[in-house]
Amino acid sequence: MALLSTNSIAATNNSDTRMAGCLLIGIPGLEYLHIWLSIPFCAMYVAALVSNSVLICVILSQPSLHEPMYIFLSMLASADVLLSTATMPKALANFWLGSSHISFDGCLTQMFFIHFLFVADSAVLLAMAFDRYVAICSPLRYATILTSMVIGKITAATLTRSFIIMFPSIFLLKRLHYCRINIIAHTFCEHMGIARLSCSDISINVWYGLAAALLSTGLDIILIAVSYIRILRAVFQLPSQDARSKALSTCGSHVCVILLFYIPALFSVFAYRFGGRLIPSYVHILLANLYVIIPPTLNPIIYGVRTKPILEGAKQMFSNLVKECN
Repeated sequence: MALLSTNSIAATNNSDTRMAGCLLIGIPGLEYLHIWLSIPFCAMYVAALVSNSVLICVILSQPSLHEPMYIFLSMLASADVLLSTATMPKALANFWLGSSHISFDGCLTQMFFIHFLFVADSAVLLAMAFDRYVAICSPLRYATILTSMVIGKITAATLTRSFIIMFPSIFLLKRLHYCRINIIAHTFCEHMGIARLSCSDISINVWYGLAAALLSTGLDIILIAVSYIRILRAVFQLPSQDARSKALSTCGSHVCVILLFYIPALFSVFAYRFGGRLIPSYVHILLANLYVIIPPTLNPIIYGVRTKPILEGAKQMFSNLVKECN
């Protein structure tokens, strides 16, 4: 019997469990609250879809908003919609229907797009910081620096960088051997969550994930901070109080969006890395869900309330729609 048991364990360890797919169990420890948690998540997801779609339509339909600042804003809104869509539908299906199964390739695909879009979001925020830096520190050269060609190159660089950083992670995960039941204690698939299912050494995955985070989001945060230090230095050198207030106001919306994006994400990462057993796992998972749904929900509201041209553009668009319907 002992020999049979040993052989069974060996057979299990040698088998490849990828064909069975993965199980996303949602938020462990809060299963009894899944239905209640789904209500705010669903409300925020619908609000994110509607508000970002309206924002994109306003920017595209109003020629007065075809400026670099608003083009970058439409890119941010598009990335936000895709990021929330990559996570929320599966999470809601799990909460409502208990649909926890996902194929291994489907899990890899979801992981790739979540990380790809997160890195792209971060790059767009950096581009928006650069836009504000040029507008305030070199206003006379703004039109010659941020031309249509430059914006196109920034867009291409954003997508290319995100792809180059995240594509190798698929192969790093596929090379691993999986011999356990693939249960992921999360609402969506992410790189280290999949890697920890493996029976192989995942040191390369750990170091690659850290390097990817530092070379993308970490570098973006440093460059954004440098941009705003120089912006603040230029603003406080302006002779007029009104000019200083106006300059700070134009940056206020962007700063709010930056804080909404980075603070929950960084808090989640540091709590996960260094919180250890002090912070329950459901706190990590709730934070991870919040940083992919709260910024897409609130960003359009922040820009809509604080940016007069967008408000005017929205009024113009809806008034044109009413005239066409009549």
